[in-house]
Amino acid sequence: MKNIIKQSTYILLATSMLATSCKKDYSNPNAATSDLVFSSAKGMMGTAIGIQRTYSLNVLYGIADATGLITNETFLLNPGNLSESQFFTGGVAVDNTNALLNNVWTTTSKCIYDANNVINAASKLADKGYASGLIGYATIIKASAMGAMCMYWENVPDTIGASSTSFIPRAQGYARLIAAIDKAQAAISANSLSTGFLADLPAGMDVVNSLNALKARYSLFAGNYAAALAAATAVDLTKASTFNFDAAVPNPIFITVTSTNNVYQPVDSTLGLPLAIRPALNDARVSFYTSINATIAPRFRLNGFWNSATKAIPVYFPDEMRLIRAECLLRQATPDAATAQTIIDGVLKQNPATDPLGLGANISAGYTGASDVATLLTEVYRNRCIEMYLSGMKLEDMRRFGRPLSERKRNFFPYPINERNNNTNTPTDPVF
Repeated sequence: MKNIIKQSTYILLATSMLATSCKKDYSNPNAATSDLVFSSAKGMMGTAIGIQRTYSLNVLYGIADATGLITNETFLLNPGNLSESQFFTGGVAVDNTNALLNNVWTTTSKCIYDANNVINAASKLADKGYASGLIGYATIIKASAMGAMCMYWENVPDTIGASSTSFIPRAQGYARLIAAIDKAQAAISANSLSTGFLADLPAGMDVVNSLNALKARYSLFAGNYAAALAAATAVDLTKASTFNFDAAVPNPIFITVTSTNNVYQPVDSTLGLPLAIRPALNDARVSFYTSINATIAPRFRLNGFWNSATKAIPVYFPDEMRLIRAECLLRQATPDAATAQTIIDGVLKQNPATDPLGLGANISAGYTGASDVATLLTEVYRNRCIEMYLSGMKLEDMRRFGRPLSERKRNFFPYPINERNNNTNTPTDPVF
């Protein structure tokens, strides 16, 4: 079977960009000139929508694919899918020629570069309400792209678009993306989103809640628990924010994976968790994320956010915010185990009908385990793995929670060959 890089997921960008590194020129000779695009708010919005499309078709797909196979959420169906075969094998089999990793690296760089251009141009608009919206919207994609890069590589480029860029530790990358979110939130606080901006914003996207949610997520990953707790608390849990798809731009995981049954599928109802922390038999999140094919193997199939060409994929999960709050309370200098346990109990009792994404464990008994901090942290990890199945975040969580190396097949990924060949500052590849 053809390499995954040639599948529909990568049509937009891969063929034009894989031969270059972070010092690449991202211009498109067939597109409108930057002066024309950035001369109007509408032109900037069109560019921002294009950035969302690039991210959702490439990065969202890529991190679900790679993380799922590396962390045993999924299993490989066809070894002819070369990138996936490397992930499924793990270890040194995942090398810097991996086409999917090359594409994730290139498209995250592309998203960051283009988002920076939108943010800089928007700051000059006379309509400050439209400008703040554009800054916020572009920052959502920029932060998500930077976050994906920081989750996968130990070091990330210092400056996207610069010649022979140096690298910074991923912790510094997280700090920078959080600072970008802070600037976007400040812009919105100074000038509320205009009605014109909201009318042009793609359906599904909630700028204010997404910025708070992403700040909570990446502050947690950076170990800033006070900031993560505050940001997660600020998210309106009755609202969803999603990357929407349609016939022209279909859900990439459905098109490439679910509909073909030729790349990967869920391991089983455990969702890849070991015996001690696997989902309860009555956890409704398992039936949300998986379906059963009783006649054709494999028995367990993808469901959830990948069961149709037009199914939306979340920017964040409301219960992710609850679990962030619980984790922060447990990790603070003086843990608040009682409040964290109450939050976990609420996550387990969550009725799908009351969740904006239709996602909930619906376990009437709630949490019945021990109340010590260590046990509750394990319960947070367990619920994150179930609640955010195939979201691409499990590998980061495994490292943060100190899960055994035997539960995953790599810690970090090697730097793409195109980067190494074009940038002498590229760091040494990780051993595992």
